[in-house]
Amino acid sequence: MIIYEFKLKGKQKQYHAIDEAIRTSQFIQNKCLRYWMDNEKVGRYDLNKYCAILADVSPFASELNSMARQSAAERAWSAIVRFYDNCKKKVKGKKGFPKFKKSCRSVEYKSTGWKLSETRKAITFSDKKGIGTLKLKGTYDLNSYNIKQIKRVRLVRRADGYYAQFAIDINVKVESQPTNQAVGINLGLKYFIANNKGNVEPSPQFYRKSEKQLNRANRKKSKKFSTQRKKAKQRQSNNYHRARNRYARKHLRVSRQRKEYCKRVAYSVIQSNDLVAYEDLNVKGLVRNRHLAKSISDAGWSTFRSWLEYFGHKYGKVTVAVPPHNTSQDCSNCGEEVKKSLSTRTHVCPRCGYAEDRDINAAINILRKGLSTVGHTGTYAWGDLPSWAVGASLLSNGESGNQESPSRRVRGVSS
Repeated sequence: MIIYEFKLKGKQKQYHAIDEAIRTSQFIQNKCLRYWMDNEKVGRYDLNKYCAILADVSPFASELNSMARQSAAERAWSAIVRFYDNCKKKVKGKKGFPKFKKSCRSVEYKSTGWKLSETRKAITFSDKKGIGTLKLKGTYDLNSYNIKQIKRVRLVRRADGYYAQFAIDINVKVESQPTNQAVGINLGLKYFIANNKGNVEPSPQFYRKSEKQLNRANRKKSKKFSTQRKKAKQRQSNNYHRARNRYARKHLRVSRQRKEYCKRVAYSVIQSNDLVAYEDLNVKGLVRNRHLAKSISDAGWSTFRSWLEYFGHKYGKVTVAVPPHNTSQDCSNCGEEVKKSLSTRTHVCPRCGYAEDRDINAAINILRKGLSTVGHTGTYAWGDLPSWAVGASLLSNGESGNQESPSRRVRGVSS
């Protein structure tokens, strides 16, 4: 499964129609969630049947395509299933009880409700929302695929415009020549990655470099915000919404920079090695540290891991996630545990006298653990299986799930 993304070009009234379709999808998703809360033994098919009832009761819901309504119900059901799974696995802390959507940025169509033009450069939506025909701007060629291979079409609203994502059912695996190399990777803040061979990749810190511009744009946005309008429940001024959009576009640019960097590094690592061992980090828990949360989020460890596992699957390479416990403390030469704080960047073993950079020492330990691990390969950061291996469903936040064309001509996308 691959995701192709195109920029949409249309008239302002068509964009308003897309916004209305997105709001309708959000309404159906929240109604399905409420139906599950108020009734016992509600399953997936019960929510799909409930969509028809909503269409009869609410005229604006009936204007949306029937399969788009079912997609909204499936989003609610996926949140419910995730909650059930966390309860069965006895996950520590909060189990992720499903919440109502306050804002949604996408609407998803299945096999009906849309039609591509003969040249595959335009798409027409035939439901009663009035979206009509939109031009597709991008470098991908949809003529190479059969219409039946397109399993889903999603309309996504972002700060810089509207996009269409096509989920295409094809085999993404590519044969590659073995390199007879194995590598252990340590993720860090001083270096983005450091491997067991002593090679390091500097941390780009895209957010840190853009922080002044982001703060300035945020201040300009705040100055245009009116508390009187908020108390009176009135819409904010057009100047405020324009400033808000400028601020969002700057964040979008930083997010795209981070994603493209993580993708480039992951591709290089996979192409150079047959086995890649890396830390099975609990990023969600690490960002709770208020002193390091901003730096950890700026590093993009989860994004890098997702791309590493995707390219490993595509090119038939082994990716192994190993427990990170004591990888920085143990000596890679003799195995002695050498306690050190985060500020200590050099590993010096008092037992054997081995001295090495802290991150490189950890990378050697990670590789050793990866080579000795059995049955722990392919632990995916997004769940038991990545979205590109499960099916045609796209992520609910508008981000493409697998994201890559066979020729690696990928548009940097972000939510």
